[in-house]
Amino acid sequence: MASAGKGRVARAMRAAFGMDKGRGWALLLLMALLVLRVYDPAAMELLRVKTFDVYQTLKPRQVSEQRPVTIIDLDERSLREVGQWPWPRTVVADLVQRLTALGAVVIGFDIVFAEPDRTSPALIQASMPGLDDDTRARLMAMPSNDAVLAAAISQSRVVMGQSVRADAPPVDPAAPRPSVAMIGNDVASLLEQHAGVLRSIVELDKAAAGRGIFNTTGEVDGLVRRVPMVVTVGGKDLYPSLSAEMLRVATGSQTIAVKARGTEGVEGVVIARNLVRTDDSGRMWVYFSHMDEKKYVPAVDVLNGTVDPSRIAGKLVLIGTSAVGLLDIKSSPLDAFLPGVEVHAQILENILANEQVWRPRNAHSVEVVAALVVGYLMIMLVPLVRARWTVLLGAAAIAAMFGFSWYSFDTALTLYDPVFPAMVATILFVYLTYVGYTTEEAQKRQVRQAFGQYLSPALVERLAADPTQLKLGGEMRDMTLMFCDVRGFTTISELFDAEGLTRLINRFLTPMTDIIMARQGTIDKYMGDCIMAFWNAPLDDADHARHACDSALGMIASLTALNQALEQEAKEEGRRHVPLNIGIGLNSGIVCVGNMGSQQRFDYSVLGDNVNLASRLEGQSKTYGVTVVLGEGTAAQAPEYAMIELDLIKVKGKTEAVRIFALLGDPALAATEGFQALRAKHDRMLVAYRAQQWSQTRTLMAELRHDAAAIGLHLDGLYDLYEDRMVAYEADPPGEGWDGVFVATSK
Repeated sequence: MASAGKGRVARAMRAAFGMDKGRGWALLLLMALLVLRVYDPAAMELLRVKTFDVYQTLKPRQVSEQRPVTIIDLDERSLREVGQWPWPRTVVADLVQRLTALGAVVIGFDIVFAEPDRTSPALIQASMPGLDDDTRARLMAMPSNDAVLAAAISQSRVVMGQSVRADAPPVDPAAPRPSVAMIGNDVASLLEQHAGVLRSIVELDKAAAGRGIFNTTGEVDGLVRRVPMVVTVGGKDLYPSLSAEMLRVATGSQTIAVKARGTEGVEGVVIARNLVRTDDSGRMWVYFSHMDEKKYVPAVDVLNGTVDPSRIAGKLVLIGTSAVGLLDIKSSPLDAFLPGVEVHAQILENILANEQVWRPRNAHSVEVVAALVVGYLMIMLVPLVRARWTVLLGAAAIAAMFGFSWYSFDTALTLYDPVFPAMVATILFVYLTYVGYTTEEAQKRQVRQAFGQYLSPALVERLAADPTQLKLGGEMRDMTLMFCDVRGFTTISELFDAEGLTRLINRFLTPMTDIIMARQGTIDKYMGDCIMAFWNAPLDDADHARHACDSALGMIASLTALNQALEQEAKEEGRRHVPLNIGIGLNSGIVCVGNMGSQQRFDYSVLGDNVNLASRLEGQSKTYGVTVVLGEGTAAQAPEYAMIELDLIKVKGKTEAVRIFALLGDPALAATEGFQALRAKHDRMLVAYRAQQWSQTRTLMAELRHDAAAIGLHLDGLYDLYEDRMVAYEADPPGEGWDGVFVATSK
């Protein structure tokens, strides 16, 4: 009895301390999760900041009644009464003079004046050939509008806005230097990097007391959470943010100092001996309040003298816009629509009220230690207690971590991540509870049952012979996805009864399926007249993108033969023939593939953003007048095929723009001189289009229509689409900041 008891204790101790095989793998899993935390992928970062968003939602910053910051708003009413933007610089000068007279401490422009004013007297007389010499001379003698504005700026404390842009022109040597210095180690390489900066013209820049960057870029999900206080431009020059520069000018400081934390990163920026805490990249976490309309003053009220002087006197004043048409709308954790200028106002309020949200330097270490402790407790205690008590233990640990994180935010506005330790506890619990449920024979049986429907018999037997090639459950893979759909199927279906329509569908799906399977593809599912397929799972296929392209081209060729047969049958039966036309979307990227469903029924399928994008690309084939639309991932993995870039587009359901391509032929066509010349000219057309050079675009498109027809390609639908867009853009120009992205409104 005693011996048996000792044996049980020994087994429990070996299990507890990871000496059995399952617990050994659990320890390796724990180590892998900790390594993952060190690399901190974007998905983990997104989960973390989303948790912090919840905290701000539960406890938003309260707006001070004193409101130290006022926003002079170029709102819809001001644009309606004064005129559309940009206003003549004389009007802006009047605005600056009135704000200065009302007692504004500092005036900051959330705007850049990158070009001379085209309404200056000298420029106007040059465009009016009928003027008499006396009038022309008087106009030439008048100061330029830019000189008037520069004079107004020089009599006040004004900070000019700047914008970081990759396509910005070189900085004028006469332009003032940025007012930023480094304390300690040079960590410029760790700051947010930009290629160039768009500044106001030198005449205005020199007259100003300061200059600051006003860009507030959203994070991966589009929300603004952190704003850089200092950025690096051109790999060496340090530029302050608009809000930091306004505080420097307001306090009379000569420089803004970037304080380094050794060589590891930035601790913060020092303005007038006060430290503004940032993350290692020099970005400040913004503690948001809800949008405060009381801090907004319409610009027209200042210009016509009806503004309450107390709204301006002693205030830091920002000039910006809430007008939707001027495209400066951001999203914060609290507001889906927030004028960009308010982000700068809220940063100033954070600093002035000393209400800064920040992430302590030891946060990473605390989170890793918490994950290590809770993970090892799970590994140690699961073999000793029942699963029910293990669940309670895990739930208690997760609750404690979230409680500590919320308490830190609530009492000290510090941010600790509870998500990673909770994720470690959950993953280890699932692994330790359910490990060892499958066997090799069960794998073989499942392979034959799950894949016999949509893989070729040869592939099924390969999997059954070596199930290690199949990872049951979900796994992340680089795959190519295909969606194929029949165009105008409703019209075609009206020509057949139910039985005839079924035969037609089978005649279409059978050759299409054979083509896909012959090229190592897997049929995911049929959805009426739509086929969903993928490559590189369950078996490895290093050439999955090329096999998908070959399949698409083969399907087009097979459809031509099928249509000829159907047309002949229609003639013999004396009925109308409507040819079958298809649209195909191909996209390559990382997706989750595996057995998905319930315990009663599951399918081997794929999930992920790249799957959704493939479906959207198939829908866009009709819009662009081509048969096969490729995502950028597929185009990059099969560059030898004949393809052209279609567009830079935000498809429905996506916040990021994607570059899409049309597959027009095989590598043999791509190697011809005619196609290479066509593609080069097409690329030049897109450059002209995105530069809003409509006349040059039309000239190139006219040549492209002829060149495409000469090599047997039909691209009139694509160029008709661009012509329609240009007509709309000529009526309503997209503006200087347009990046050429088209936002799709349909799937």
